[in-house]
Amino acid sequence: MQRLIIAAGLAVLPSLAEAGAVVGSWNVEHLGWDNGKRLELVAHVANHFDLLAVQELMVPAALSRLEAELEAASGEAWASLASHALGRSRYREHYGFLWRESEIDYLDGAVVFIDHGDTFAREPYSARFRDRDSGEAFVAASVHVTYGDGLADRLPEIEALADYWRWLDEAHPDTPRLLMGDFNLAPDHPAWAPLRALGAVPAITGQATTLSTSNGAYASRYDNIWYRPDRLSPAELGVVRYPALTGLDHDDARDQVSDHAPVYLALHGGELTRRPLDGVAGQALAAGCVDLNRGSPGELEVLPHIGPARAAAIVAGRPWAGSEELTRLDGIAAGRLADIRDSGRLCQG
Repeated sequence: MQRLIIAAGLAVLPSLAEAGAVVGSWNVEHLGWDNGKRLELVAHVANHFDLLAVQELMVPAALSRLEAELEAASGEAWASLASHALGRSRYREHYGFLWRESEIDYLDGAVVFIDHGDTFAREPYSARFRDRDSGEAFVAASVHVTYGDGLADRLPEIEALADYWRWLDEAHPDTPRLLMGDFNLAPDHPAWAPLRALGAVPAITGQATTLSTSNGAYASRYDNIWYRPDRLSPAELGVVRYPALTGLDHDDARDQVSDHAPVYLALHGGELTRRPLDGVAGQALAAGCVDLNRGSPGELEVLPHIGPARAAAIVAGRPWAGSEELTRLDGIAAGRLADIRDSGRLCQG
């Protein structure tokens, strides 16, 4: 269930040393506008993560729809938070968090920063979560730095992030924090000096995160996760080159999903490959629908509630006269059949 929460919370908890959560950040490019975005593809990429910070959320209801897609794709319960609308003009955005409830607990402290110098066009949004495996807490903060008319418009917000970092430390003493988002600036720019002076480092250094129009090529190093290495011990850091997972070329990926790739930080004991989306499944999603009588096991697993065992049972049970016969499968009753049909991923009615 999506919750709109504006509240402050304080906590004193130990550092996150043994958690295995995979935390991601993604500018999903105008999520909620009528722009042809394919939420089933967004969901299958988002399913790589246990907690995802979302930037460019235009309509909070779109986060609820994405949450439902994630639940259908993963067969697990998800939850979400959204900020109120932020911006200085008629153009406004929300921030969002999505998390897998089996891995992450929301604790408290969901709040939009009260900008001391009125520097941010869209003030950062943060909340406190707990990794269920380790039982330890951390703060996730999300920001979308203004792009503006040029570099000079971005630098004041980048420099003001040091003030925000100090505020997070005061609000959540002794709690590790992740500052995630689309910063519209490479991590080696001199403007980051105030934040670096506070001990923060970028998770992503040499990898570009925005999709160019050429397949396989990436452009700007804008998306990142900043953290203190003396407080967190990431097991893995990187960028998810999602077009290869969805079977889309860059033009279609930019049109149907996002012009940004998600970045991630896998904390100690975690790994991105925990819930992989293989290339076969991605090709099936890109093609538009799955045929019960022709689809490969990997393609069939794109359907809600269909894992390896049920995919094998579908192959063994061919031919299928229609999707209503899927109730022959163990565990597929009317409710799950409705999920499969409503997903729009099945060629048969």
